[in-house]
Amino acid sequence: MREINITKVIAANRKEKGITQDKLAEYLGVSKASVSKWETAQSYPDITLLPKLAAYFNISIDELMGYLPQMTKDDIRKTYHQLAAKFSSQPFDEVLEECREVIKKYYSCFPLLFEMGKLLLNHFMLAKGKEKQEALLQEIIDLCVRIKEESDDVWIAKQANSMEALCYLVMNQPLEALELLDETMKPPVSDNFLLARAYQMTGNIEKAKLALQVSLYQHLLGLLRPAESYLLLIADTPDQFNQALERFLQVSQIFEVEKLDPNTGCLLYLAAAQGYTMQANQEQALKMLENYARICTTLLLPYTLKGDAFFDSIDDWLKDYDIEAPRNEKTIKASILQSVAENPAFTPLRDEPKYQAIIQHLKKYLGGN
Repeated sequence: MREINITKVIAANRKEKGITQDKLAEYLGVSKASVSKWETAQSYPDITLLPKLAAYFNISIDELMGYLPQMTKDDIRKTYHQLAAKFSSQPFDEVLEECREVIKKYYSCFPLLFEMGKLLLNHFMLAKGKEKQEALLQEIIDLCVRIKEESDDVWIAKQANSMEALCYLVMNQPLEALELLDETMKPPVSDNFLLARAYQMTGNIEKAKLALQVSLYQHLLGLLRPAESYLLLIADTPDQFNQALERFLQVSQIFEVEKLDPNTGCLLYLAAAQGYTMQANQEQALKMLENYARICTTLLLPYTLKGDAFFDSIDDWLKDYDIEAPRNEKTIKASILQSVAENPAFTPLRDEPKYQAIIQHLKKYLGGN
């Protein structure tokens, strides 16, 4: 952390530029004695001189004062851990005041404010009595509001909104939390646990169930959708590839993802086929392509995302907040065929009868020639 230390900054910049105290005094319209007193901390420049001093040294006023209003990530981390350690070993009120001083000093460092909010939220229960605890929670809420109103960082503002909602839940004010969370379940789903908790506190069990199902559904697809890229990335290490594919397929099969989102199932098998082809394992590559063709010709069209017996609350949500805008059927069919017939990754399979049979099967179903 940088402290305000204008005296050292003036002296250091003057000497660095080879300027005498007389010359600096003449430029500013003050006496040499004044400059000397500044550099020995006997007095400080008049506030009206700060812009001239900063301009003369070609630095900002913050730099002139030796103060940076922002903390580095390392400083924030160190400050957090130091104060957290003090909460466990020193009187709560003393550490709380130290936290407040840090907040005041770096009131425009929003990453720090967020971490200080987390720190206080993790220790508010140490305050004596419900009244003091709720007052501290309100301080955290005020920090969150400042972050949301003043920070240009969308991500940290969203995190602050979630922390504010959590504070209201701790204070048994679920309606305020619901208002903050906007009572929606659009992606990203990081707030859905809080949303479910808020609904549960208001007695709306069905909405709580929906919020958690939406979260589970999106996390499930969020796990499997990157699988295609990941499998291709590790295709040159067969053991790692096989282990990853086995895990992805097990998750897909347990949750019957082929029925929930056939496209995700298709892409998983297509990536597996490409990976096995890269490994010259034609038998397994063809097996994966057969599964790809099976889904494409039996489950994919018409393409819709849907729930099932496990995800029995999300169908209406999917209609309102469909995660993807599906392409038209003609485009999808063309893409299915191109992914196999025109994919250079499958060149080693061209002369294989099973590969040719898969192509013919897809063409017949898709209406190709």
